[in-house]
Amino acid sequence: VECLANQIIAPAKGKMIDVTTVGDKMFAEKMMGETVAFDFDGDEVTICAPATGTLSALFPTGHAFGITMENNTEIMLHIGVNTVSTKGDGFTILNKHQGDKVKAGEPIVKVDFKKLRKSYETSTMLIVINPAGHNVSFVARQSVELGSVIGQAD
Repeated sequence: VECLANQIIAPAKGKMIDVTTVGDKMFAEKMMGETVAFDFDGDEVTICAPATGTLSALFPTGHAFGITMENNTEIMLHIGVNTVSTKGDGFTILNKHQGDKVKAGEPIVKVDFKKLRKSYETSTMLIVINPAGHNVSFVARQSVELGSVIGQAD
């Protein structure tokens, strides 16, 4: 996947959804920062890095990870609502470790959405937790492919 250092891409195939409809107020009201949400296609989905940078956070449960982009913008991907309570069941971290350098589009975690959908809302949120002085903007809601440019931090 080719993308510029300041770009943010879709981490999998699916569609961008209205974040205000997400069943967790913290995400729906963008309390942690500018947020976009996705609904991903399929039962087993590989979630990839939405930007190039350093894997600055990787929860052992696999339900969330953070990337510090090369321009110091910090983004976080949170897969599902309340999925931390799965204790990792349904998530497989793909040979990645906190502190690793990652390229946009590189696989990070495999998610068993079929299993998760039985008990959890499976919206996936991408949150700008620290814009680091950059103006971060996202495209309008649309269907996305892995690698579609959905935002940038200028």
